Parts: sequence; C-alpha cells; structure tokens
Amino acid sequence: MARSIVRFVKHRITQHPDTDVTFEAECLAYECEWKASPSTDGAAVDIECMSHTGRTGHGSFRRLCTSFALVERAE
Repeated sequence: MARSIVRFVKHRITQHPDTDVTFEAECLAYECEWKASPSTDGAAVDIECMSHTGRTGHGSFRRLCTSFALVERAE
C-alpha cells in the first residue's frame, strides 16, 4: 500500500494587480436588448441605466462587476 503525506498550505486571494474591475449592466425589460457600455467607472454605468429608464420607463437592470483574481501561497 502506498503512503502519502498531506500538508495544508494557507493561500490568499486578491484582485490581480494588472487588471481593473469592469462594470456592466443590461435591461431586464421583456424584449429589450439594451446594454450599457462596459466601463471601469461604476457611476458611469449607473448613469447610463438611469438615462435608459428616463427614455423608456424600464427600471430593472442586471448589473455585473467583473474582476480577475490571483491566488498565492500565504507564506
């Protein structure tokens, strides 16, 4: 029977230093295909959503926040 040695190593997860967080949004109204332009400025995406609501009356959106993670050993 083979023997194994198991050791636990602590890790940490952080935002990848060479990337930015990207914000996006899309309208959830039936048959509306409107989407906000992706941006690193979340407030700009929110303003686009509010402008879309003003023009169409659509008030429901899915907001997405995308970031890239880096996992490293915490030694």
